[in-house]
Amino acid sequence: MVRPGARNLITDVAGLRVGNAQDAKVRTGVTVVMADRLSTAVVDVRGGAPGTRDTDALDPTAIDGGADAIVLSGGSVYGLDAPAGVTSLLREQGRGVFFGGVNVPIVPGAILFDLTNGGDKNWGAETPYRALGRAAAESAGFEFALGNAGAGLGARAGAYKGGLGSASAVTDDGFTVGVVVAVNSLGSPLIPGTDVFWSFPLEQHGEFGGRRLKGDVSVDLDLPADMKGAAPKQNTTIAVVAVDAEVSAVELKRIAIMAQDGFARGLRPIHTPFDGDVVFAFATGRRQLGEMRQRQVMRLGSIVCDTLARAIARGVYAAESLGGVPGYRDAF
Repeated sequence: MVRPGARNLITDVAGLRVGNAQDAKVRTGVTVVMADRLSTAVVDVRGGAPGTRDTDALDPTAIDGGADAIVLSGGSVYGLDAPAGVTSLLREQGRGVFFGGVNVPIVPGAILFDLTNGGDKNWGAETPYRALGRAAAESAGFEFALGNAGAGLGARAGAYKGGLGSASAVTDDGFTVGVVVAVNSLGSPLIPGTDVFWSFPLEQHGEFGGRRLKGDVSVDLDLPADMKGAAPKQNTTIAVVAVDAEVSAVELKRIAIMAQDGFARGLRPIHTPFDGDVVFAFATGRRQLGEMRQRQVMRLGSIVCDTLARAIARGVYAAESLGGVPGYRDAF
């Protein structure tokens, strides 16, 4: 049996905290996943228009072999400033890889596009993202807001308000997985012509409204009508998934690859030329895999995949209407 964790947040994975910071005037924000120590981390990129920072450091063949924090940000290319604010704070705390008397924190990140959501983007010579990144890191804790929070503030999911989502799962033998995701997808989170999330078969305890299909629903195989207009580089769903197992970078990479299917279970279409979909993965190494190691890796990847699909729906369900874009609970 698999059940949601105590918080039903990524912070159910021991060793992780999450912080959000947002600017309502700009209609943007940053979410930071903080590890309590340098932890094994990888990335998998599937969208056709990604925006990332320091992801090469997460290649399993790279020398660093991990990350201290991972940043999800709005702001498109400007949001790539956000990891710098987190890096400065971590250096002050003595975190990072030690080189020649200097601490070098490893803080990769990815961005989504929220520049045309009606917020005031005339910020002058300095973007707000470095300060937002630092503020998010300073606020990191075990509880955090979903929906219009952090990187989800300016997000949109198809025709509906997107947002920040999170979910977790605990196995009967004690492994914990978790996800946090900023949903800013071109594709729709809903089954066409219904108020039902694509993720509905995976829902736990009514966590995103409990809506179910009624009668015989035949899904149109063409693109959904409630996706937002296709425009290059203006859509992206970015996520951090985590496990508390002790796995190698190569094994964690397989889990991240499997996790990408959670996007496909929660959104349609996905991994388009117009999206920059990215999945980061953390492993905090608190539990040993034991026997049948590769089967356990497969099992964790499958559970993470389902948890990501749940988190997508939770983020959209929690989001409130903003800037003329209806939130799910206002639309139905």
